[in-house]
Amino acid sequence: MSTEDSYLELLADTLESLDLPARGQFLQRYFRTISRLDLRESQCLQLWEEMLQRRREMSERLGRPVSLKTSLMDVLSSGNLLHVPVVLEYDELKRLQLNAVTDPLTGLYNRRLFSESLEKELTRARRYGQQLSLVILDLHRFKEVNDKHGHPRGDEVLRAAADTLKKSLRTYDSAFRIGGDEFALILPQTDAAQGLALSRRVESVFADALQQLQLSVAVSMDHGVATYPHDGEQTESLVRIADERLYRLKHTNHNRGAGAAAIADRPETREPLRTAAPAEKTPAAPRPTPIEFKKPAEPAEPAVAAPMATADASAQTMPPVPPYAQQRKAERVSMAGTNAYALIGEGDQRRARVLDLGFGGVALEFESEEELPTSTLAVLHVPILPPVRVNLRTVWSHHTSEGSTRVGCCFVS
Repeated sequence: MSTEDSYLELLADTLESLDLPARGQFLQRYFRTISRLDLRESQCLQLWEEMLQRRREMSERLGRPVSLKTSLMDVLSSGNLLHVPVVLEYDELKRLQLNAVTDPLTGLYNRRLFSESLEKELTRARRYGQQLSLVILDLHRFKEVNDKHGHPRGDEVLRAAADTLKKSLRTYDSAFRIGGDEFALILPQTDAAQGLALSRRVESVFADALQQLQLSVAVSMDHGVATYPHDGEQTESLVRIADERLYRLKHTNHNRGAGAAAIADRPETREPLRTAAPAEKTPAAPRPTPIEFKKPAEPAEPAVAAPMATADASAQTMPPVPPYAQQRKAERVSMAGTNAYALIGEGDQRRARVLDLGFGGVALEFESEEELPTSTLAVLHVPILPPVRVNLRTVWSHHTSEGSTRVGCCFVS
C-alpha cells in the first residue's frame, strides 16, 4: 500500500470518531486542498459517503480491495467535479518537488532554494531578535583536479565536500551548492564564533575525506563568515561580506603561508567590511563547550542547541540525526507555542508536548524523565486536525538539564 493510500485509510478511521460538524469542517478543507473545490460542508459530507459506498461496490464487483484514492477519483470525475483528472503518486510528487530544489550531483539544495531560504531565515531572525550566520565556502585548486584527473574525479571531490557538510551540520542548519565549486551554509541562531568553529571543523573533516581519494593535487576548502545583525541586516550585504572574507582568507592562506593564515582567520581580524567608522572587534572564539538542549526562548521557535562544541563533544551530546533528515527538513512544522500534544501508549497513557511534526516523524517532550520502548502507539492531537492514531519507533532520546525528556520518533506503518 502506498504512503498516500495509508494516509487515506487512517483518515477514514479517524473521521468515524468525529461528530458531523467537525467532520464536515475537516472534509471541506481536505477537498479544497486536493482538488481546489470550494464546497459546502454538507456537500463534502455527501461526497465522502459516496466515496465509501463506491469503494464497497467496486471491491465487490472486482473481487479485490479497491483503494480510497481510486474511489475518490471515480466519484469526483463522474460528478463532473474534475474535468481533467490526473492521478499522481504521492511519492512521485515528492520526488519531483525534491528534484526541483536539489543539485543532482551532490544532493544538496540548489542556488534557487538558497536565495529563498536565506531571506526566510533572515526574516525569522529579525522577528525573534536572534543571530544568524552565513558561511560561503569554495574549493581551492579544484580546477586542477578536473584538468589533471578528469571530471569524474572532480565529481568525487564535490560529492566528498557535500557529504562532509551533511555530516557536520545540525538538523536546523542548511547546506547548498551555489556554483561549480562553491557552497553555502545557513546557520540559524548562530553567532560569529560558532560560525567560525563550524567552518574550521568542516575544513578539517573534508581534508580527512580527501585522503581516501589519493589525489596528486592538494585541494583544500576556504570559508568566509558573515553574521546578522553585526555584519549586515540584508541578504545582499551578508552575501557580499561573506564573499569578501572568503577571498581575503583565500589570498592570505595561499600566498602568505600558514602563519599569516592563522592570524587572518582569528575572530579579531573579522571586522565588518564597511566604509563607516571602525566597527567593534568580534571577541575571540570561546573554548567549545558541550551542547545542552534548552527550552526555546521564544514561543514560536523549537528548542535549539547551545554554543557549538567540537566534533567529538557533539557526537556524545547531540541525538543522532535520521539519515533522511536532509530530504524531509522542508516538510517539518514547529509546534512550539501551540497546544499540540500526544498521548503515548494504551491504557495508562502518558502525555507529551509535540515540539516538531513532519512527514517522517515527530519530536516530543515529557515534563519528567521518561524511557520509551523501541515501538509504541500514540494519538496525536494537533490544532485544526482531528486526533490521529500512529505507530512510532524511537530514534533518539535526550534528558535535559531541566529534568525533561526529549524524544525523536519516526512513523511506521
